[in-house]
Amino acid sequence: MPSGPSIGEREREILTAIVETFIATGEPVGSRTLARGNREGLSPATIRNVMSDLADAGFLEQPHTSAGRVPSPEAYRYYVEQLTGQARLSHEDQGIITDSLHGITDVQEFMERTSHVLSLISHNVGIAVAIGGPKNALEHVYFSRLGDQKVLAVVVTKSGVVRDRVLRLDISQTDLDVAASFINENFRGWTIDAMRSELARRLERERSEYDRLMNSVEQLDRQGALSADESPQAVFVEGAANLVAGESDRRRLQEMLQTLEEKQKIVELLSAYLDAKQEAVRVVIGLDQALPSMRNFVLIGAPARVGGEVMGSLAVIGPTRIDYQHTMTAVSYIARMFDRVLNESE
Repeated sequence: MPSGPSIGEREREILTAIVETFIATGEPVGSRTLARGNREGLSPATIRNVMSDLADAGFLEQPHTSAGRVPSPEAYRYYVEQLTGQARLSHEDQGIITDSLHGITDVQEFMERTSHVLSLISHNVGIAVAIGGPKNALEHVYFSRLGDQKVLAVVVTKSGVVRDRVLRLDISQTDLDVAASFINENFRGWTIDAMRSELARRLERERSEYDRLMNSVEQLDRQGALSADESPQAVFVEGAANLVAGESDRRRLQEMLQTLEEKQKIVELLSAYLDAKQEAVRVVIGLDQALPSMRNFVLIGAPARVGGEVMGSLAVIGPTRIDYQHTMTAVSYIARMFDRVLNESE
């Protein structure tokens, strides 16, 4: 996260107090309010001067004719940079998370429950996207000739899901057996998408060496024998109702809810801001670059890994007046738990 303008210690303390007061109350913050809680005993006049400097630097905004000020997006970014990341979840929140995620052995089930628990803890929108993983990877394939121009293709995943379809193909049972053996020996444990990509590469490179085998595999793949029925990305969104209470503009609210209903937009949003290479939780303030309807919202998210392999992502979306420390800690805690729980279930 890029650093904002440099400010002094006194300005930093007052800006932090303004941000935290506004997050807690939702009301513009005045100098008298800050003076009552200031540990250094600064007068309202001194604090007003500092607030004026902070406003000139772009950290504070003055809504309408109110005497108080509210943090700007730049103030929130600066505030997040100052957080140490050493906060711990309360025992109550840890208990909620542990109870919600207990006994899970499947990536998609973990993600579905994660969206719920993130919404519950943050009082905002919880989002989780599963992009597949060990439990949804290939266990084995089976091909059987049913008669002239018909082949039964069966794909079994490690999670126990069985997908079958009848294809219009004229391939002998011998060639079907050879193709199934080749796929099972070379691609057990691969995700369907990764397997198909590697098959395409091998078809180009090894066609001359294994012409008959590769021809059979290509025909099977082209007819959909190795296609997954479900979308490669399962998207879980929960808690949209939490945003309704905080948004009075009905038109903006409608746009917002429509965005959250369109799963592909959610995938694009997380893809735009969450990098699979990142190690820590990322905070993005102002999502209008990806989605104009989410201009005044924040995304706090992290990739979900099992043994170093990215299996999806999880995030909270809420207004800029969100409890950053608490939400960042919850997202980080669940991301680490994802790795531990799914590794133990292997």
